[in-house]
Amino acid sequence: MSLKQHLPSVVEIAREAGKLILDIYEQGDYVAETKTDDTPVTSADIAAHKHITARLSALTPDIPVLSEEAAGIPLHERSQWQTYWLVDPLDGTQEFIAGSGDFATIIALIDNNRPVMGVVYGPVSDVVYYAFEGDGAFKITPDEGTIPISTHRHRQDTRNIAVAISRRQNINAITDRLDPAWNYHLVPLGSAALKSCLVAEGAVDCYLRLGPTGEWDTAATQCIVEEAGGRILNTHLNPLSYNERETLENPNFITLGDETLPWGAILTPDDRLLD
Repeated sequence: MSLKQHLPSVVEIAREAGKLILDIYEQGDYVAETKTDDTPVTSADIAAHKHITARLSALTPDIPVLSEEAAGIPLHERSQWQTYWLVDPLDGTQEFIAGSGDFATIIALIDNNRPVMGVVYGPVSDVVYYAFEGDGAFKITPDEGTIPISTHRHRQDTRNIAVAISRRQNINAITDRLDPAWNYHLVPLGSAALKSCLVAEGAVDCYLRLGPTGEWDTAATQCIVEEAGGRILNTHLNPLSYNERETLENPNFITLGDETLPWGAILTPDDRLLD
């Protein structure tokens, strides 16, 4: 069986986990704790993690699963994996706790250190984004069914750019890194994955992320965004890497819709992006 043939099952697994999360969210009956890295985790994260891990392990017994909620696998062990699942059971835990509804379930398949499959499910909106390498990117909505998506392409220099940002991001930290010669419309949202998916479907031009994220936050969306015509790069405009470092933390990154725009100038006036 080719890796692509697993895609419908993975979409279903993401939906199942998302429904578990949504039930807990709507009931408001959950336990929240703080992990050693000072990030929150809830009983909804754990329930989704257990469900996804069990279902993926049954679907592909020979493919390891690396989840945010069980990420303590050393590089010397995981570097032996040619193919593995990379999962964030609940992306946007802070938004889950805050009650904003901006959270998602993320499942990616990594092959030879590249995301080749990505599935993102937003339980509140009941929307799925998905892609497989070489096959384009798609969105499933309750009203429209399955539709192809693509990034917004600027056919002329309008100097207007819509920028998705984290709802809890310091606004000045973002605007300080953007050339004031351009006009920016900032779009706050919770889940990192959902913001990148907005780029993939052409709703915004980019998503600038300053601050800690894990490889599980970007892998699925990297596949989706690239298949939709965009890129996810670090803020020096170099590609992200997967399973090549002891740490699983990403650098600051930007999700780009139209790579032909002069991002080097938009993002790096006066060399302000030297992290």
